[in-house]
Amino acid sequence: MVENTKCECGHNNPVGTILCEYCGKPLQQEVIEKSSIENEMRYEGAARRSQQSVMSLFDRVWAFFSSVKVAISLIVITLVLSAVGTIFPQEEFVGAASKELFYQQEYGWWGSTFYQLGLSKMYSQWWFASLIAMIGISLVICSLDRVVPLYKALKGQKVIKNIEFMKRQRIHVAVEVATDEEEAKLAELEQQLSKHHYHIQRDGKAILAEKGRFSRWGPYINHIGLIIFLFGILLRFIPGWNIDSFVNLVEGEIKRVPQTEYYVKNEKTVAEYYRPEELPPAMRSGGGQVIKKYQTDAILLKKVFGSNEMKEVTRHEIQVNDPLTYEGLNLLQSDFQPQQLRGIKLGIKDKNTKQSKGQFTVVFHDISLHQVYQVGDLKVKMEEYYPDFAIENQRPITKSREPNKPAFIFTIQKPDGKEEKSWVISGERLPDPEGNQYGIDLAGFDLANQTGLMVRAEKSLWVYLVGGIIFMIGVTMGSYWQHRRVWARVEDGVLYIGAHTNKNWFALRRELEMVGKPIGQVFGLVENEKE
Repeated sequence: MVENTKCECGHNNPVGTILCEYCGKPLQQEVIEKSSIENEMRYEGAARRSQQSVMSLFDRVWAFFSSVKVAISLIVITLVLSAVGTIFPQEEFVGAASKELFYQQEYGWWGSTFYQLGLSKMYSQWWFASLIAMIGISLVICSLDRVVPLYKALKGQKVIKNIEFMKRQRIHVAVEVATDEEEAKLAELEQQLSKHHYHIQRDGKAILAEKGRFSRWGPYINHIGLIIFLFGILLRFIPGWNIDSFVNLVEGEIKRVPQTEYYVKNEKTVAEYYRPEELPPAMRSGGGQVIKKYQTDAILLKKVFGSNEMKEVTRHEIQVNDPLTYEGLNLLQSDFQPQQLRGIKLGIKDKNTKQSKGQFTVVFHDISLHQVYQVGDLKVKMEEYYPDFAIENQRPITKSREPNKPAFIFTIQKPDGKEEKSWVISGERLPDPEGNQYGIDLAGFDLANQTGLMVRAEKSLWVYLVGGIIFMIGVTMGSYWQHRRVWARVEDGVLYIGAHTNKNWFALRRELEMVGKPIGQVFGLVENEKE
């Protein structure tokens, strides 16, 4: 059955229209039976795509996401899950090697369940990103489903409205007017409304006075701001877009900056202390040193495309509250550890003559296999390196990349070209193979200052700022202004007046009473109850 949407005024309305687009007369029986059409005026009674009776699959998806209830449900679900994710620490703040074991030992069954459900890294999960995206989609569809029909209705609204439309406004009045006073009353009404900053349109014996239409777009501008804000959140899932990490470097060490293509080199790390004469008397008696500043002379590097060479990008003397900053990447001074182990010094001794042949230094952060050290007339080549030495299944392994128990296999090449191998294991003294002329022993430690740098990058800040500003513009538009309209029409010796506002009805009523007094007419305004 095809729905008849043609109004008695002759205008053909789209299917689903509640109020005639041309004259405003109610078209649906349930609306005709109402005394007020305030609810229907929210979107001017226009047909919305989500309310079509015949729907394709796309229309059904559109109708689902256009529902305010769905949008609120998605927001509530996301908020609840976000709160649940804060019950226990997220994985990024857990320093334990085994994350699963940490949650189980610290929080028992609840912690284990928390980990198994993926809540320990919730904010990087695909389903959390999907929820954020669905909220954004819902905001877009909710807005388009309402703002497009509303814009068309307001842009094409007619001056002459059906009497039933005016009588069903929440505020309305009907006043008998003598035939010879009709024009004068309309002119005076038009003049008074103009004084209250209404924009006037006139068509014969009908008037449309309107002001503050722009405030109707406030909620939709809010939505734009929120959509931009949510887009900024989704950008955080791009690698390197949001970084909250940490890097430790001893002097001379180069490390890759986490989640970026850059490397940072610690050229020098120093701590400066106050001299006693620089301190107030109350602080001198303690006898301890008072730190004045921590400083790291850092260089930011980047690999040259197609090679292993690095070029300098920028350098900076990093101090507390004075970070190295480059294209949104920030390296902040966070920690200082003096005299940390950077390497070991090994000495070579001729076992026959008991004479020392010299020393060489193995720097842990600058180790490469088959690296050759020149010690006098000997060449020492590193064959194998195990930072955290252990034996498993009768084979040497390393338990981690940290030099907790370093072990080395060296080949010593003599001047005559002959070679011999030696094992060096931290904390253990192994007998050299029989026939070895030279022995390698620990001669000392290479110590250096270590710096701790926080790595921060938040490239979405400007997105949040733009979204926040747009959101506040929408809030201001919708909060401090109202869209007010007054329709007036003379028909059969009666002046009909209907008025509508999207909020603050008391102020509109008072304003209309002020409009009526100068023209010698005290309007007995009738206010329909909202249904």
